[in-house]
Amino acid sequence: MTDFSGVVPALARALANRGYETLTPVQQSMLDPALARSDALVSAQTGSGKTVAFGLAMAPTLLDEAERFGPAAAPLAMVIAPTRELALQVRRELEWLYAETSAVIASCVGGMDIRSERRALERGAHIVVGTPGRICDHIRREALDLSALKVVVLDEADEMLDLGFREDLEFILESAPDDRRTLMFSATVPAAIARLAKQYQRDAVRIATQSETRQHGDIEYRALLVSPSDREHAIFNVLRYYEAPMAIVFCSTRAAVNHLTARFNNRNVSVVALSGELSQNERNHALQSLRDGRARVCIATDVAARGIDLPGLDLVIHADLPTNPETLLHRSGRTGRAGRKGICTLIVPANQRRKAERLLESARVTATWANAPSADEVQRRDDERLLADPVFAEDVREEEEALVRTLVESHGADRLAAAFVRLYCDRHSAPEELTEVPLDARGPRVRTGEAGSAPRRDYGSSAWFSLSVGRRQNAEPRWLIPMLCRVGNLSKAEIGAIRMQANETFVEIAASHADAFLSALGRNRTLERGITVRSLDGAPDLSRRADTRFPGGRSGGRFAGDRSETAHSYGERSTATRKRRDFYEASAGPASAAPKKHRARSEDGKASSKPFRKKEKPASPKGSENLT
Repeated sequence: MTDFSGVVPALARALANRGYETLTPVQQSMLDPALARSDALVSAQTGSGKTVAFGLAMAPTLLDEAERFGPAAAPLAMVIAPTRELALQVRRELEWLYAETSAVIASCVGGMDIRSERRALERGAHIVVGTPGRICDHIRREALDLSALKVVVLDEADEMLDLGFREDLEFILESAPDDRRTLMFSATVPAAIARLAKQYQRDAVRIATQSETRQHGDIEYRALLVSPSDREHAIFNVLRYYEAPMAIVFCSTRAAVNHLTARFNNRNVSVVALSGELSQNERNHALQSLRDGRARVCIATDVAARGIDLPGLDLVIHADLPTNPETLLHRSGRTGRAGRKGICTLIVPANQRRKAERLLESARVTATWANAPSADEVQRRDDERLLADPVFAEDVREEEEALVRTLVESHGADRLAAAFVRLYCDRHSAPEELTEVPLDARGPRVRTGEAGSAPRRDYGSSAWFSLSVGRRQNAEPRWLIPMLCRVGNLSKAEIGAIRMQANETFVEIAASHADAFLSALGRNRTLERGITVRSLDGAPDLSRRADTRFPGGRSGGRFAGDRSETAHSYGERSTATRKRRDFYEASAGPASAAPKKHRARSEDGKASSKPFRKKEKPASPKGSENLT
């Protein structure tokens, strides 16, 4: 039998029966004799065997050199986990680990029958595993007696704080005896975890087993660049390319989970969904179908990112980019567990490449950038799998000889091979055609110094122009740029920065095209609907507010042809209003393309291209009093 030095003998036999040959670093660190009676704050990456680690760590305290537990009464140990799935998983792990000690293990998790849990606690238990909310309920109802508690374990402590369980944890720890051992296990140790440890642990030993320089060494990260419209097709091609026996696809919302589940069911992929809207029974069935092999792909929200252990999970796909590095690591940690190799792919739309790069850099993860597998690449992998199929290595059985001979004589080897290929291919849906995205293609960075600024390009030399329209006239680059290209004979590549002010807009144009631009405008230097263009001597000075008067009757930010500063009559204002309306309808295009905030809605609910203007409150008559 394998020698596990420092492990309680009953647990050592359980490890050997389970097939363990060596212990992981976090498990080995918990066997340090100096830690036998001490508190501990342990940080280790997901999939490193933390459940077995704290099971080994608390055994000497619970058994106290005995081989077996006595009759069950008030619990001696409590393990707190953030989610129902993780709590039930911890219970299963502890059941086989403590199988030879006659330990009675009870669970207290939300979504399960609280009356059954109460009866189990009344019968007695040595170890209780549960979620914070349900454990608090049992303590308040006096169904859970903590007076004999010797060890409290907080598994995934950082996740419990993220989920808002701090008050529940504090209530549980304050209800437990002061002389207990407190073991905290966390993937990361942020300031909140450090404060919690300082408050509720005594001289805790700090143990860090994860690499500070490289995360998830057993996981191969691949960032797959795709066209935004090909995102779903790329996910399907990745599943087809790897044909992993078990894979999980992470989405950011429940709606996305339901959508992908329906789409993949239509493609004849055996999938199950896992999200917060499912009942506990439905979630248990989904996980069991994956373990049994009845389903091959799990499409899940981040509710499954913590603690779910699916043996044989080889592939993780991030259909939606995670919001932070911690989520990336915990999602990815579902594969590459306990020494196994795994593949993690991020589906990166081309317009989110920089976000993905920042995410990977923050997580200290190195990924290989590539295109998503094309239809041809998937087909080649199918051919390789077909040729390597173990069925060809088997000899013809005696009972098959007569039929095989008849088939060969009737159809010939070529027809038989073609029929086999067709049967093999019919088991899989055809891969999708994808638009190829150049790996070195990067969109221009957007300068954020000025509102409404356009992508900035380097020209070497450029010329600046001032346009007689600004923010107060609801001007936006989305319709200014097409107008400049159309009237000024420019392309987008020749338009640089756009600096929008209240009543005017500064535009940078490549110097090589500046003269041609002015010539296209004509002698009046106008674009459309009275917008005039003025050449500047250099880059605009944005440190002071511009107060420029334009030719053609424009002053103070009003369009040429609008009412002048001295026009006050209602009729003149109406004329100006119509002209502004006509200008926006001509410039912004159809109502569907105009900015939503500048569109009103008519009584029948249809969008109107008329710009929104706030009604002015009528002034009170002079000398009137406001009576209340």
